[in-house]
This record gives sequence, C-alpha cells and structure tokens, in this order.
Amino acid sequence: MKLNFSRSRLSSRGRFGIATIAVLFGAISQMACSGPTFGQEDSARQGSALPGDVVSVEPYSFRLIPDVPTETRAWKILYRSTDALGNDDLVSGTLIVPDDGRTGTRPLVAWAVGTVGLGDQCAPSSTMSTGKAAEAGSIAKALRRGWAVVVTDYPGLGTPGDHTYLVGRAEGAAVLDAARAAQRLPEAQGEGVTIDSPVGIMGYSQGGHASSWAGEMAREYAPELQIKGIVAGGLPSDLLADVTDKMSLDGNGALSLMVSIGHDAAYPELDLDPYLTPEGRALVQTMRGGCVLDNVMAAQGKLLGDMLVRNPLDSPDWRKRFEDDRLGTRAPGYPVYLYHGTTDEIVPYYLGERLRSAWCGLGNTVQWQSYPSAAHLPAVIAGSETAMNWLGDRLDGRPADGNC
Repeated sequence: MKLNFSRSRLSSRGRFGIATIAVLFGAISQMACSGPTFGQEDSARQGSALPGDVVSVEPYSFRLIPDVPTETRAWKILYRSTDALGNDDLVSGTLIVPDDGRTGTRPLVAWAVGTVGLGDQCAPSSTMSTGKAAEAGSIAKALRRGWAVVVTDYPGLGTPGDHTYLVGRAEGAAVLDAARAAQRLPEAQGEGVTIDSPVGIMGYSQGGHASSWAGEMAREYAPELQIKGIVAGGLPSDLLADVTDKMSLDGNGALSLMVSIGHDAAYPELDLDPYLTPEGRALVQTMRGGCVLDNVMAAQGKLLGDMLVRNPLDSPDWRKRFEDDRLGTRAPGYPVYLYHGTTDEIVPYYLGERLRSAWCGLGNTVQWQSYPSAAHLPAVIAGSETAMNWLGDRLDGRPADGNC
C-alpha cells in the first residue's frame, strides 16, 4: 500500500473496562512481532553528550499493513534523554518523512502513542516496521499533510530496563528529545527536518499524558523547539486520583499494576516487591514482558487484593510520586487542544475537565472539545481528525483563540 501525497470478582463495569481495553489495544499486543532492541553497543555516534543527541541510527521501513511499503523515508534512532530524576538516559524512536519531493523546511510532529504495554516487542519501532501498529493509520494522515513525524518508544521500551509507564517527567522529556533528535539527524535535514521546523506535539491516552507533560516542560527543558501547538486527549491528568479510583474498582488491576511497575522503575526508593504477595510477584514479572492485552488477560479474574500484601497508596512515598505526576500546576505557554469523551471508562472525564480548568486559570490558550456519550475508544475515533486539523492551523502559523 502506498501513501498518496497529493475485591469481589469482576463486576459488569470491570468486564466492560477489560473489553474496551482489549478492543483499543488488542492489535498491538497480539500482533506485535519481536524485533531487535537498541543497546549501548549499537552506538555509532558516541561523542554526543546532550539530550536529543543521536547516538545511533539505522534505516527503517514504515508500513501500514504487513509486507507493503509506503512512500516514506524512515530511520530508527537511539537518542539521549533524561529520566524522571534528571539522569542521563537512552531512548529509542522512529522518524518518518514523506517521500513527496518537497523542498524546504517542513513541519515536524512529535507523536506520543497510547498504551502499548511494557515489553520491548510492544514498542512503536517494533510494530510500525511490520505494519501492525494500532496508530499507524493516524500517523499516515499526518504524513499525507507533508509533515515529518517522530515517534518516541518511551523510556524502557526497546531499551534496557522497565518502561517507566505514566511517569510524566520521563515521558515528557522523551517526547521533546525525540523532536530534538529528529532535527539533528543529518539524514533528515535534507528532507526538510531542521531546527527551523515548526513543531507540533500530539497524543491520546498515555500519549496525551506524555504530550501534556512535554508541553509543561518545554519552555525550560527545550526552549529552542519552535512549538506551535499541542494536542492531547483522554489523558489521566491527576494520576493519584486516577489510580486511587482504579484500585477501588474491579477489573482495573492490570493498569494499576502497570502504573506501579512504571513508578517503581523510575523511583528506586518505592521498592514495589515488598508490597506484593507471591502471586502478585509472579503476575508483575509476567507483566513486565507483556503487551497491554497480554497483561489485561494475565490479570483477568484475579483480585487486586490477592496480589498485594498492602496498598502502595498507603505509603507517603508512593503517594508523593503519584502526586508529582499531576498536570496543571503550570501553563504550557503554547496553544493546546484538549478533548475527552464524557463516558470514558478508562480515564474519567472529570480529569480532562480539571486540566482544562487549571490551564485556563493559568492564562493558557486552550481549545476544549468534549464528546457526549463517547467512551475512550470512540472519543479518539470521533476527535482525532478535528484535532489534527486544529494542529495543522497552528503549524501553518494561524493564531489560536481557545474557548476558556
């Protein structure tokens, strides 16, 4: 295919949540093929020392469906970033540019994907090359507009260590440094990806969380990026509130444990293991290597209380780290498009409203769009095209008014 460039057992609510997660992410976890991971031994450009510097690069093929190439040029990259504690880190990602003959500088979109899981085989750079990535179609729409797209794998996906799932500072840095790496890649500069490229940031669900964190961090962390707009949808803006809700409901144990694994990886003082029963330790070990549907299925029918000796949220250290992930404490300083389904069963609607109110209260330009009666998956289906059109206006230099 070519791109054309012209504590009880599961309640009914819990079962519905699992079914929705399976629909939304099943293709990723069940279809993802194992691919080679980047390690430090692959470093071809070891002289780099700054966040966003490219450490290694290899040719890549972006596919919408298996075995059929697209009219694009692409590279898999390993680049420098920083972790949640500000330490040096290495993150992998993918840069894709439409092979459309365009000359001059083109826009660059830093794309943050939704939840794919914790195993390296779930990383976008593993699934996009085989035509089995759930968000490939949406990325292709961005490419048809003539935009370059860089997709971070996030820390710990495709690289050594556990994925720091939903740890805002690590994800935000990975998104911003992916954009920096794309602009610094010599192979892409001839394709119009330069330091002068207008930059957009886009993501939904986990991707919306990462995009929002990138927005709040950018002016201090990556002030040189010419960010024109940020799109974020269906995101958990207050992780402590969200995890507290999920730990009190049936059917959400997989996501709660994934968040706990991610924070345990980011913050060594948390030490998840003593909170787990033997059965919980076995499940967590399985989940560390699984894609999201694998993890949901592994946790199905299990009581979260049977996995835990005690609740991590009873610990001040755990609560502080979850609280540290709360968005809305500072304005991004760039126009933002926020959208959310009113009946979202994965990420509560009130979290989207809360972030909108916080950013509006801080004087940020926010365009808010709610989708009545839309659950998590229907909201992104309904809203992604409008959101991309909004981002296109920003990348074209048109001002944003917002509707605060």
